[in-house]
Amino acid sequence: MRSMLILAPLTLLAACGGEGSGGNASAPAAPVQGAAAPAGQQWSQVVSETPEGGYRMGNPDAPVKLVEYGSRTCPACGAFARQGFEPLTKLVETGKVSFEFRDFLIHGAPDLASAVLGRCGGPTTFFPLLEQMYANQAATLDKLQSTPESFQAQIQSMAPPQQVAAWAQQAGYLDFVKQRGIPEAQARQCLADMNTVQKLVNMTDKATEVTGTPTFIINGKKAEGAVSWPQLETALKQAGA
Repeated sequence: MRSMLILAPLTLLAACGGEGSGGNASAPAAPVQGAAAPAGQQWSQVVSETPEGGYRMGNPDAPVKLVEYGSRTCPACGAFARQGFEPLTKLVETGKVSFEFRDFLIHGAPDLASAVLGRCGGPTTFFPLLEQMYANQAATLDKLQSTPESFQAQIQSMAPPQQVAAWAQQAGYLDFVKQRGIPEAQARQCLADMNTVQKLVNMTDKATEVTGTPTFIINGKKAEGAVSWPQLETALKQAGA
């Protein structure tokens, strides 16, 4: 595991995203067609893990495929989620757009702790937990920013799994998921799962096109400058959504 994933400089918590100027400037694509969801479901309820390690919501054959690389401790990602998740979900329900979220561990171990616990309940709870973590982000960042130096010194002697669990406790993530139906024993078992940890580390390592969060990819192309919902909405419309 890379050292940056063990102890992140907490002063970086406010510097994860850049200023955007809008979506891609290419000519708009022709409008795409949606598709009906499986009987008794909405597309927003159809969630699965992808081969790349993210979780995708919606029609797997949607003509517009959106991927977000995001950090759960990134204020810019939180601002996008609080403004954009509701209208984006409505787009997903048309069957025209699928939405995949891939955790990008820009802030090291605190991101890793939240990402592991965000997956702990499986596909059904992945997006509700993600949305609620962003809704609760301000309180989490307050806890992280007030982390005493003694704690950061103490965890240096811990093994990586213990460090991740310690950050989960420090940031309040353990109590957060317990309040949402994931027992503490299950949460701690997830935090100790080195296969999941390595999967998340690998997903970050392979995302060489990502220089800040959030980063949005639409049909394999980076949506340059899009960090807010209005900017991303413009880019999705240009893709035909």
